[in-house]
Amino acid sequence: MKPRVMSLVLFTCMVGLVISPIKVGFINSVISLLAVALGAGAAGALNMWYESDLDAIMSRTCLRPIPSGKIKKFEALYFGIILTIISISLLYYVSNLTAASLLAFTIFFYFFVYTVWLKKKTSQNIVIGGAAGALPPMIGWAISSNSITLTSFSLFLIIFIWTPSHFWALSIYKSDDYKKAGIPMLPVTNGINFTKKNILAYSIFMLPAVIMPFILKFTGLIFFLPALFFTFYYIFLCLRLFLSRTNKENLLYSRRIFIFSIFYLFSLFVLILIDNLYSIYNG
Repeated sequence: MKPRVMSLVLFTCMVGLVISPIKVGFINSVISLLAVALGAGAAGALNMWYESDLDAIMSRTCLRPIPSGKIKKFEALYFGIILTIISISLLYYVSNLTAASLLAFTIFFYFFVYTVWLKKKTSQNIVIGGAAGALPPMIGWAISSNSITLTSFSLFLIIFIWTPSHFWALSIYKSDDYKKAGIPMLPVTNGINFTKKNILAYSIFMLPAVIMPFILKFTGLIFFLPALFFTFYYIFLCLRLFLSRTNKENLLYSRRIFIFSIFYLFSLFVLILIDNLYSIYNG
């Protein structure tokens, strides 16, 4: 069920739920978040069912449940299908059609569009496929408000633009793995230097993404100033990678970017949450 991925999905969904102007009861909120967690787990299970042969080849994924023999392939498929049905039905029952539809679309997009179609077809797989990972805060917003707004879209945009630089940094120091598995990640198809340019470009694109919530006036300086600082530091790391000239430096800075990018995204959503709570308690 990819619990580490699920934890980030669940957290960003929770932020979208909490900052929505319409509040939901505690029990309904908990059950709704549980449904989203089950949906994320369903997508992860279906992904690992479909890619079990590739997972067995790559050192990063060879210890996953199916390649290691802990779970049979057909068991993962049935498990993923059952979880999908339960998660969407449960979210519809305790929440609303908008949230349930967004969850269904997220699972569909992650499995059929990203995993089945894009991943082995194009080096832009993670750019387009990243939409699935960016939808949870919109789901959270929809759970409470039964709507899709420009505000919730701005949360989507932060994750959507963050995703390529995050995964391309990973693909630089795991490029041999991707090459061996025949997955056309950008370093494999276009080389390290081209990938570094794209990582830097997407890190710069983060600036308008983090400014947007402030312009929309649903965040204030508590979010805006630290978010700018973290974004400029992220750009600095990506620039340092871009200027690297040796393979050793490429591997060093790509790992740093990958690790910091997780902290960076988490921090942005923590800041959004703190800013919102401060605004509530101070009128």
